[in-house]
Amino acid sequence: MSELLKKIDARTKLAGTNKLEILLFSLGHDQRTGRKEIFGINVFKVREVMRTPEITSAPEMPSSVEGMVSLRGSLVPVIDLAKYAGIVTSNKPEIMIVTEYNGHTQGFLVEAVDTILRLDWSAMRVPPDMITNRMAGLVTAVTELDQGTLVMMMDVEKVLAETSLVDDSHHFINIEPVKEERMIFFTDDSAVARKQIERTLDAMQVKYAYAINGMRAWEELQKMAMQAELSGKRLCESLHLVLTDVEMPEMDGYMLTKLI
Repeated sequence: MSELLKKIDARTKLAGTNKLEILLFSLGHDQRTGRKEIFGINVFKVREVMRTPEITSAPEMPSSVEGMVSLRGSLVPVIDLAKYAGIVTSNKPEIMIVTEYNGHTQGFLVEAVDTILRLDWSAMRVPPDMITNRMAGLVTAVTELDQGTLVMMMDVEKVLAETSLVDDSHHFINIEPVKEERMIFFTDDSAVARKQIERTLDAMQVKYAYAINGMRAWEELQKMAMQAELSGKRLCESLHLVLTDVEMPEMDGYMLTKLI
C-alpha cells in the first residue's frame, strides 16, 4: 500500500474512535487587535492545499468571495476567510485550502497553514459566549494546545451558507406533513445546520428537541429516558428518531450512537 493510501486509511479509521485530525491555519495579524488567531478545519473536509492560483473576478458576489479558479476543468469559488471573518490584515493570502462539503468544492484563502494535529473530540469545547459573539457564530468549537495556544474550529457550513448566494427555499416547498404524531431528537454543532433541520421538521409538522453536541445530546437523552421510566414507559415509545451529526465537540456522532 502506498504511503498516501496508508495515510488515508489511518484517518478513515478515526471514525468511531471519538478522535479527529485538524489542519491548523492562520489568517494573519489583525490590525485592530494585534493578535494572530489560529483556526482549524477537519481534514476530512480538506481535498488539497496549494499556492493561491490566478483568480478570475466574478460579478455580483459577496465581498469576501474573491472570484473563481479553474481546478482540473471545474470552476471553484474562492473565499477570502480573513475578509469573511472581519480580520483586517495587510498581508495578501498566499495559500488556498481546497475543501469539499455537501457535494460542493470551494477554495479558502488563508495566510499560512501550520500542521495537522490528531486530537480527541473530548478536548474540543463549546466556545465561550465571548468568542461566539466576537466571531459572530463562526466558531463551533475551541481547544487549547500544550503551549497555551487557542485553536478555533471554523463553521464551514456557516461560511458556505453566507457566501454561496444559493436560494434553498425550493427544498422545503413540496415537503408534506406526516400523518401521525412523531417526535425527533437531533444534534449538530453548526447553527446553520440546526436551522436547516428545524425548517425541514417544521414543514413536516414534526415535534423535535435538539442539542448542540454529542455530549449534551447524551445527557439530554438520559434525562428523557428517566422521565419516560418514571411514567412507566420506554423512551422509544415517545421518541421515534435520533438524528446526529458526525463531527462535534466533546463527543462525536459515532460515540453518541454507540452509547445509545
